[in-house]
Amino acid sequence: MKPHALVTFLLWRKWIFDVDNRAGQETGYLFEPIIAHSIGGVPFSSRKSPIRRRDDGRKGRQVDCVRDNHAYEIKIRVTIAASGQGRWREELDFPVDCRVSGYTPVLVVLDPADNPKLQDLIRAFERENGEVYVGDGAWAHLESVAGKTMALFLERYVRAPIDWVLKDCPKQLPDLMLAMREDTVTVSGGGETYSFPRAAVPASEESEVLMPEDIEEESPGI
Repeated sequence: MKPHALVTFLLWRKWIFDVDNRAGQETGYLFEPIIAHSIGGVPFSSRKSPIRRRDDGRKGRQVDCVRDNHAYEIKIRVTIAASGQGRWREELDFPVDCRVSGYTPVLVVLDPADNPKLQDLIRAFERENGEVYVGDGAWAHLESVAGKTMALFLERYVRAPIDWVLKDCPKQLPDLMLAMREDTVTVSGGGETYSFPRAAVPASEESEVLMPEDIEEESPGI
């Protein structure tokens, strides 16, 4: 690529990454607390978590849901792409820290799409005598512990929307067009066009971005 083309590509790549990263956080905020409360559990940030790191007991680990003596790791899907070796090591260490802290680690993966990373994670939980539920087994487990009323809630407001999105995914990447102007961003794809206003935020007013481990600040009553 020529320098100008390369810079253009890199800028769009970084912007899309920022959007994707924040969207992933928002997805966690949306589904994980709903599932946790539906099954009678509570999500914890690292500051208040009962799951302590085995190499430093003063530090806690963020946990999606604690129910009785079970500590849940809830995922919509596990992809083959790791977010970095350190981050993946964190994923594999979670069941170990749960067991050392006196909790049974439980892995719940809603999408059954198989890949080596998922199998690595399953083996890590099984080594610590944890429980693993994937796909239909994951939904069956959640519904069994949620009870009849909350199971209906999960089916209608969590499972149905997720299944709809997963089943509608195309086999190949569809055409996409992005255009950014001073005050709008326009996205065209899937036969639809959407425009979003841009609002500049002065640097002095920018607030710290909340990460998923701050879930308790996002969940009323915790």
